Amino acid sequence: MKTLRNIFRILTLVFSVGAIVLFFTSFATVTSNGNEVTLIGAQLALGSKITTVIGETIKMARSADILFCFLLTIVSVITAALNFKFKGSRLINIAFSVIPGIYMLVIALSNPMLFVDTRPLENVTGAVYALSVILTAIALLLATVSGVVYVLAADYIEVMASKGEKLTIPKRIIRFLREYKSEVKKIVWPRPRFVVKNTVVVLIMCLIVGAFIWLLDFGLGNLINLILGVNK
Repeated sequence: MKTLRNIFRILTLVFSVGAIVLFFTSFATVTSNGNEVTLIGAQLALGSKITTVIGETIKMARSADILFCFLLTIVSVITAALNFKFKGSRLINIAFSVIPGIYMLVIALSNPMLFVDTRPLENVTGAVYALSVILTAIALLLATVSGVVYVLAADYIEVMASKGEKLTIPKRIIRFLREYKSEVKKIVWPRPRFVVKNTVVVLIMCLIVGAFIWLLDFGLGNLINLILGVNK
């Protein structure tokens, strides 16, 4: 089990680093003025100067969505590396892998014109993604899976070391759901008439407080106008 834990800990880091590497490969090809312009993921995320086939230098704008995924992927790599030293980074790593993984999958399956900022380019007639976009999403999702398996394996080792004093994560989740179900059964739900009555009271109080604040604002506004000598 310890060997399995270490394997998936390494795989988590490898997949995260692989996703970062893919950001420095071709992400999209944009057709501008009849010419094809190839853009790498880092260019789309950070914005940079590119030289077109006719020798024109253009400063590309940042694509906010790809920048978001790029930054979270960097955090994913950092937390994956910290897994070798700090136990607290396990769940953080999973979160920072699954979020950009899902987001990149959405980007890969969507129209490129929705996520590739082509404003600096003129007469854009189309754009297509490169294979690396979907590969980045897959790498991040594989990092998530590896991270989950690593957490479960590490948790199982800790439970075995505790000699039954601790429960594994799946058993803790099941226990929580059972306790939650028993607590829900104890809830006394109010009658419809009582709910309607309380709702009306709340709405009336909201109207009263709103009217009071409006009158106060109106009065103070006129007072300030008189003091400052402002004529409407």
